[in-house]
Amino acid sequence: MKALVINLTRFGDLLQTQPVITALVEQGYEVGVMCLKNFAGATQLLCNVSHTFALPGAPLLAALDRDWREAINFFETYCTEIEDSFDPELIVNLTPSVSARLLTLRLGREREVRGFAMDEFGFNADTSRWAGFLQMASSNRGSSPFNVVDLFSKVSGIDNPVPFELAKPSPEMKAAALKLLENTAPGAVGFVGFQPGASEDRRRWPVDHFRELGLRLWKEKRLVPVLLGTENEKKLGERILQGAGFPAVNLMGATSLPELAAVLRRLNMLVTNDTGTMHLAAGSGTPLAAVFLATAQPWDTGPAAENLCCFEPDLDCHPCAFGQECACDNICRREVGADVVFDAVSFYIDSGKWPRLENRGVRAYVTGRDELGLITLASLSGHEQSDRHKWIVLQRELFRRFLDGEVLSAITPDRVDFSAVLRERLLSTLGDCRDVLFLLNKQAAILQAAPVEAMKVKFLANLQKIQDILSSCPELSVLSSMWMVESRAHESMQGLVGQLDRYMALVAAMSASLE
Repeated sequence: MKALVINLTRFGDLLQTQPVITALVEQGYEVGVMCLKNFAGATQLLCNVSHTFALPGAPLLAALDRDWREAINFFETYCTEIEDSFDPELIVNLTPSVSARLLTLRLGREREVRGFAMDEFGFNADTSRWAGFLQMASSNRGSSPFNVVDLFSKVSGIDNPVPFELAKPSPEMKAAALKLLENTAPGAVGFVGFQPGASEDRRRWPVDHFRELGLRLWKEKRLVPVLLGTENEKKLGERILQGAGFPAVNLMGATSLPELAAVLRRLNMLVTNDTGTMHLAAGSGTPLAAVFLATAQPWDTGPAAENLCCFEPDLDCHPCAFGQECACDNICRREVGADVVFDAVSFYIDSGKWPRLENRGVRAYVTGRDELGLITLASLSGHEQSDRHKWIVLQRELFRRFLDGEVLSAITPDRVDFSAVLRERLLSTLGDCRDVLFLLNKQAAILQAAPVEAMKVKFLANLQKIQDILSSCPELSVLSSMWMVESRAHESMQGLVGQLDRYMALVAAMSASLE
């Protein structure tokens, strides 16, 4: 059996496909990967990939600009080459873009498809509720309680998570890493990697924090900073080293991806922003401390391995919404100080454990796995009783059951003690939602018996009203998006009635946990 996994996203997301690949191999599949051409080199870091199909996005777009018929021929030739050389029985698409859905539609003819799909009329035809949740939760920053690695697995139809373990470096790469790190300062006892770059400037931990941390690591622990990053990030490294007062190994722009992977395995620790290097380290077994700023948050894009440390600012506005300028002048960049990161890293290097970090102005977590094997976070900073933490935990419990198709009406959730303000806001919104859902059920029964035009108009208006009610509450906005996407996907009233019943059960379970 052969399976083709489609992931047309970034470097880090491509690496996070590894558990899906591993699980498919365990099921007996030979696995090929389709990715963007500029990230094709990353597939050599993945285990058990027999074929890489690099999608040349730029030539395809150029052909589309010249003549759409030429672009269609290009597209068809690319798909035919995959079929001729690999001929997969299973297509797994982990990318919700239109281009990825079109590829899935073309390659999925008479083949099993999982994940993000499209029907012959151009409408979304995702194969599971988890796919819709992954797409919607990524844009609802307060409603992303599952790690992307676990979401990829769920979207792929894999219920039993497997460890995130990337390919081991070759002997040649191990030797290259030794050479890159051979000129150490006298008295050095080890290395701590610094990854100062990020996808946006506002997601970068400040250069002076890295410099301050490097000085303390050298003076107090005799650990040498190793600067990591791309050629385009070299200026960040130069700024860190200006007046640094400590020895360092500057590898920014100096390593291939396989060399970087080998270097990471020789580090005592990596201190990083939310980057592809962080995911590479997590999949390589390297201890790490990661800082999540602006739109980045550890619950969904954090490292998918156990006993790793994550920091985020303890601010009500964090994480930021995508596509919006910060109204607070990016204050979060200064909230996670070098001192708290040093204390955590120093304690871990001495003991192999992460310390409690209460009253330090940060939300700090250690990664682990829950009883189902999903990646989770345990607070190191005393935030277990905060509204935010408790709401994420409740979402994980109820959303997981909801998306897995469990009968929520059969469970009795434990009551969660939220602040009075949040409790009242949630109960008010859920109560309004429950009333309209009840009305929709009655209207659906009437329409099934006699499809009266006036009742259709009222029914459609109330479908929209549910979306409006849920979107008015930030904590429930992801359900608003999911509701509308699902309500448009049904071909019959029976399908809509099933959706009404499921959402009524979810709303009832949420309300019961608050009352």
